[in-house]
Amino acid sequence: MTDEKPKLIVDEDWKSEANREKEKLASQQAQAAKAKAEQAAKPIEFSDVVRLMASQAAMYLGIIPEPQSQQRILAPDMAKTHIDILGVLEEKTKGNLTEEEASELSETVRELRNIFVETTGAVDKAIAEGKINPDGTPGPNAPADLPADPVGS
Repeated sequence: MTDEKPKLIVDEDWKSEANREKEKLASQQAQAAKAKAEQAAKPIEFSDVVRLMASQAAMYLGIIPEPQSQQRILAPDMAKTHIDILGVLEEKTKGNLTEEEASELSETVRELRNIFVETTGAVDKAIAEGKINPDGTPGPNAPADLPADPVGS
């Protein structure tokens, strides 16, 4: 056996193809960076504010999970705060919004208020029936399969 190493033959076609791939990748990265910059530069619109506040209220009503833990939480006082902020926004912007913005805001506030009333009513009923304690822990009449901390407190 000889200690001869195999020769690596690089032809011009291979070099050209490698350069084309490199340029294509650089172009894709540049486009992605440009799109990200454009999104970051996009001004926040009124509907973004409404959706932000509504999503917070929904999270505190247990409708959507908390983003970091993915747990559903029930904090009616916090939900009420966010719903009330939307209500103040609705009152203070009356006559200054487009028809679409006003409609989105009023529908959002109405829907969240209805869900709030239903949710707090259900909690009050469960407390009255002894299914949960006022602190959210299982009550004396709680179903056997109820988690120890159902409201994430």
